[in-house]
Amino acid sequence: MHTVLGANGPIGEELTRELYRSFTHDIRLVSRNPKKIHDTDQLAKADLTDPEATNRAVKGSEIAYLTVGLPMDSQLWEQQFPAMMRNVIDACAKYGTKLVFFDNTYMYPGTTTPQTESTRFEPNGRKGRVRAQIATMLLRAMNAGTINALICRAPEFYGPGKTKSLTNSLVFDRIKADKRPLVPVSAKTARSLIWIPDASRAMALIGNTPDAYGQTWHLPVDPHRPTYAEMIETAAQITGRRIRYTVLPLAAFRIGGRFIGQLKEVQELLPRYRGDNIFDTSKFTARFPDFTVTSYRKGITKILG
Repeated sequence: MHTVLGANGPIGEELTRELYRSFTHDIRLVSRNPKKIHDTDQLAKADLTDPEATNRAVKGSEIAYLTVGLPMDSQLWEQQFPAMMRNVIDACAKYGTKLVFFDNTYMYPGTTTPQTESTRFEPNGRKGRVRAQIATMLLRAMNAGTINALICRAPEFYGPGKTKSLTNSLVFDRIKADKRPLVPVSAKTARSLIWIPDASRAMALIGNTPDAYGQTWHLPVDPHRPTYAEMIETAAQITGRRIRYTVLPLAAFRIGGRFIGQLKEVQELLPRYRGDNIFDTSKFTARFPDFTVTSYRKGITKILG
């Protein structure tokens, strides 16, 4: 049994599809209101902040994949993510279940220094501190031998469907709607974005590779790392129309954050948009050289198609 904890989000859905395609049809989908993707999927309702509900969700699982996402709300993150992680670690330890944790880069410093699996945690705000806390919680359990687990870490998403990220909402979704894209902070800095289906395929692969456990893995991205100006030019070539864009400076987010909660919540992430963002995935590439990464051109074509 492979169990996806947080199955209704874009990562969980794509992960479920890849597990079914390549590894097993014995899949349990867990969320507050889970929905089947395949006829054979098992559904389990659970609030992972409840220890007993988490135990029931994990029981009988060979591997559990923790892919839960929460709205961009610092207080909610502080209240729920540590409780979820503690409950999932305890449940996996109790039942001998391996854990694959899908993580982000919020805890990394917002500098131009390339990010590797050994980059130190230097969070710049409340959400980053929460992510550092729960990753550290899991690393300690792994190092203590309490649990057999691994961490899959991904940078900002871009992708099809209900993908949520600054890049999708401000740039690609607006281009698709024939609106002027809004570029956060700078159009001239290199970006590391991960195509959501690639992230989920890679996570399934790592989770089903026994010698990958006990480690942190950066999930694969297209190594070309274009700027927003280059991405928008690619979109212009694909759509056959000229696309003008507006750069939103830091001040725009600060002012807007006084009135719009979502703009306030993203401010801690903005320093990483001022300079090049280099997410190093060489460890994954060396271990899994046959994995095919979706190019930015192909990804943007799919989004705008």
